[in-house]
Amino acid sequence: MPIRVVPLSDNKIKKSIIKDKDYILSDGDGLQLRIRSNGSKVWNFNYKHPCTRKRVNINIGKYPGVSLLNARKKAQSYRDLLAQDLDPKEEREKMRNEVKAITEHTLKNVALEWFELKKGQVIPDYAKDIWRSLEKHVLPKLENMPISNITAPQVIELLRPIEASGSLETVKRLTQRMNEIMTYAVNGGIILANPLSGIRANLKKPKKKHMLALKPEELSELMTAISNASIKRITRCLIEWQLHTMTRPSESAGARWDEIDLKDKTWTIPAERMKKRKQHIVPLTDQTLALIEIMKPISEHREFLFPSDRDPKKHANSQTANVALKRMGFGGRLVSHGLRSITSTTLNEQGFESDLVEAALAHVGDNQVRNAYNRTDYLERRRPMMGWWSDHILEASKGSNSITGLRSLKIAN
Repeated sequence: MPIRVVPLSDNKIKKSIIKDKDYILSDGDGLQLRIRSNGSKVWNFNYKHPCTRKRVNINIGKYPGVSLLNARKKAQSYRDLLAQDLDPKEEREKMRNEVKAITEHTLKNVALEWFELKKGQVIPDYAKDIWRSLEKHVLPKLENMPISNITAPQVIELLRPIEASGSLETVKRLTQRMNEIMTYAVNGGIILANPLSGIRANLKKPKKKHMLALKPEELSELMTAISNASIKRITRCLIEWQLHTMTRPSESAGARWDEIDLKDKTWTIPAERMKKRKQHIVPLTDQTLALIEIMKPISEHREFLFPSDRDPKKHANSQTANVALKRMGFGGRLVSHGLRSITSTTLNEQGFESDLVEAALAHVGDNQVRNAYNRTDYLERRRPMMGWWSDHILEASKGSNSITGLRSLKIAN
């Protein structure tokens, strides 16, 4: 015959004494009040798990903050769940997660978490561009929305005006970034599935455009234009540096003096400044060393090889070369990133080993063993190729057109 439990009363609870060890006062049907040795009184609901049949305790709260009446109401709600074969503890956790999704897992908060990881995988300038695009086009309308509530139609509607304006590249980048955020949320257990995985199908795709670049035979025209252009000496050096070193605009513009090793004739670009997040070493030719000599009196006392015109403590803008090329009349024909295309085409046409050309352009392959080989042997094998390319630029410049003309600078081999 089961033991009859006498229901608790407030009077009985108040008269309960504190003992050396915790003990329990039962109200019946699983509701218990634990009297702790430190004097606190805590409500628990004790029940059998509907599946495992193991005994489980779930905390209801402290007395008298949670009164006897409210503790009984909460215990009854748990018994109702058990009657449906639902575990009260699991159901409470679900409810908490739902509340958390509304208050904490907003699009902006999740995007910030994702961005903390993303910015460690890309160069700083690109990271700024990523967050700026979200702040401009997405967050103003959706930042406070729980990420679990975001739907494909909402995001498509948000992107329609940008699509209508013709900025299809922006639409493409935003869909990619939103999908990355959603995938991050899925992997973090915040949402069960990515609702935006197929939205690209409902939006216009940008037409694939080739990087604007001159043909190899037009290099002489470019060098003549640079020679005759009314541009600052730093800008001219920057354009020629980028052309000779085969580097990307941001890599050239951010060159630092402490990255230059004149003894070994190398320029080592750290991984955090590279697109593929891998250190890149550029062999320096006589012409690039000549550019360094020109820049020494201008910026050797500063951090950056090519200082900004507005703030010499910062490096030149990555778009400086682009703006200068447009002013020279190359708008629609050449962008600064296209200088690498001229190099690649020329070197491949001249029969240089394609792996050496790819290594010089810092195109990282998937083969890790091969990449390790590139970093060692390829560096020395690239030196003659880089030297040929610099000589070719000088020849295309007809000697006097290049600021690195060895005749006037007399740089010793």
